[in-house]
Amino acid sequence: MSTITTKNADDSKNQCAACGDSDDSGGSLKACTGCNLVKYCNRTCQVAHRPAHKKACKERVAELFDEKLFKQPPPDEDCPICYLRLPIEVDQNRYQSCCGQTLCYGCVCAHEVAAADTERYKCVFCRSEATSSDEVHIEKMKKRVESNDAMAMLHLGSYYQLGMMGLRQDHAKALELYHKSAKLGNKNAHFALNLCYQTGSSVEKDTRKATYHLQLGAMAGNVCARYSLGCNEGNAGNMDRAYKHWMISANDGCDSSMKAVQEGYKDGFVTEDDYAKTMCAYGSSIDEMKSDDRDRYAAFRASKGS
Repeated sequence: MSTITTKNADDSKNQCAACGDSDDSGGSLKACTGCNLVKYCNRTCQVAHRPAHKKACKERVAELFDEKLFKQPPPDEDCPICYLRLPIEVDQNRYQSCCGQTLCYGCVCAHEVAAADTERYKCVFCRSEATSSDEVHIEKMKKRVESNDAMAMLHLGSYYQLGMMGLRQDHAKALELYHKSAKLGNKNAHFALNLCYQTGSSVEKDTRKATYHLQLGAMAGNVCARYSLGCNEGNAGNMDRAYKHWMISANDGCDSSMKAVQEGYKDGFVTEDDYAKTMCAYGSSIDEMKSDDRDRYAAFRASKGS
């Protein structure tokens, strides 16, 4: 339906877009489930009107998707020990299979340094004893999976994918766990699935599915997924979309995205106002994730060359 705009659709919201029959009482007309711009009195009218409406519907669906895609996601949850935002780098956090909590390594290492020998390796949150073997760790992880713990599914899936913790490598099991975790909304599971479909390492290579999970991961708040989307758009020559992605992830504290935005500002792709706002949001995110304990852990890792 190339002639009906959003305003026209609003003006004729009580009329069937195909036959023109009115619905003054309301309730009998059904909206197009794709764009929600027009309504029909029955399936026959919808099918008949499809050739005229297809282009406008497709454009509106793309607009609605972009509204979701380019929306700033909520920040990560806080570490339950120090109550600071968890670092965006996954290797700066540790998942506890005993209680299902994700703790920042700043708190974990601070506890190990300060606690008595008998307490040093207990969980900082629930005080459970450290696992004595890979078998015990896997058993705890499987129990967390049974309780619908999305993060446990992600970790167990990675063990199967890589053949770690005494488990035999099983790509099918890994994908099953990744998909279950993703369905529960785990942003890192979406990113893991993107990597699987992008590289073809654990499943047949599928670019469409890789992009699908990359987008869902970005919308859920995975900054690596968001940065990658920006790179993909930049490589395709879609610079406006690329910098939108990079500004969103820079707002969450992503260093690589902030550097890309800085270069974009120098090259004229990013306005002075957008650059200033992004710099401010980036700095705020860094401050929210910063602590002395985390700095000490980072320095310790650097000294070990990791």
